[in-house]
Amino acid sequence: MRRFKRTLVAVAVAVTVVSGTAGWVTGNAQVAVTGAPPGAAAWRAEGLPDPVTSGPGQVARFFAGLSEARRTDLARRHPAVVGNLDGAPVALRYAANSRSLKADGRLALAAPGRQILAFDPRGRGQIAEVYGDLGAAEHVAVVVPGSDIDAGTFDRKSDVYGTPAGMAGALHRATGRRAAVIAWAGYTTPVGVGVDAASGALAEAGAVRLGRLADGLDATGSPDPVVFCHSYGSVVCGLAAPRLDASDVVVLGSPGMRVSSVDELDTRARVWAAKDPDDWISKVPHVEFAGLGHGADPAEPSFGARRVPAEDAQGHTGYFAPGTESLRTFAAIAEGEL
Repeated sequence: MRRFKRTLVAVAVAVTVVSGTAGWVTGNAQVAVTGAPPGAAAWRAEGLPDPVTSGPGQVARFFAGLSEARRTDLARRHPAVVGNLDGAPVALRYAANSRSLKADGRLALAAPGRQILAFDPRGRGQIAEVYGDLGAAEHVAVVVPGSDIDAGTFDRKSDVYGTPAGMAGALHRATGRRAAVIAWAGYTTPVGVGVDAASGALAEAGAVRLGRLADGLDATGSPDPVVFCHSYGSVVCGLAAPRLDASDVVVLGSPGMRVSSVDELDTRARVWAAKDPDDWISKVPHVEFAGLGHGADPAEPSFGARRVPAEDAQGHTGYFAPGTESLRTFAAIAEGEL
């Protein structure tokens, strides 16, 4: 009974402590954005591949059979579908999303030179951006962020290295711009502190989307990515791991991956973990009870992950800061040098 009470207390603490990158406030319940992108009904009405039931491989084969003029026409008339369709040609998605962003009034994200791989305005907004040449790069990385991230906080000016844009940009530069890096805010994240952050519901929906992203990279000829998972994003990666087509999974500032060891992830990917000494995530009890809490600490030796040195990173969002040993190691992993 005493052990049971301790577990209940630990879970209560987890509910009040777990957050992602910015919010020490009471969390609001979020509804995961899932299903077909906006405009799917008109797309389906033309007999085009169903965005939900057609896998990225099928999508890639469909577009491969079209003329350039037909592809351009579909992107012009159905930008919200083409822009979010894993397996569609990357350059076509950039063009479609630029059109959607301009129509939505998000002109900064539609600025010339930005390569927006996905944009879904539903809910708080989901977005993915590519740094580098995704079509030609020999190495690809994906950054999966934690809580409090959406289209509005994707590249905020404060706490830069706690944003997907800041993390991905830093990693891209650290590889000498040789690796293509995707800043992927493609799922509904928790807001602040609350049950959403302590449960796996939003992560489960995100895991499906992350798996489809990786399948889309494979379908369009990109190499298997290295996936970097920050904070609550590591819960997403843990749930996605069994079906995630990735060479490496790197978690940082993780509250847990909903398993007790690397073996339980059931993945062929190499698994790495980083946690700096002053990251507040260390205060989160690594337990899981009644669906709350995310389990063992991936940075503990007993978990079985490879260690990423992070002694000179600062706080919960300092892992990608320029000059840190963690960023140098991330870059080496991304380039296949480790």
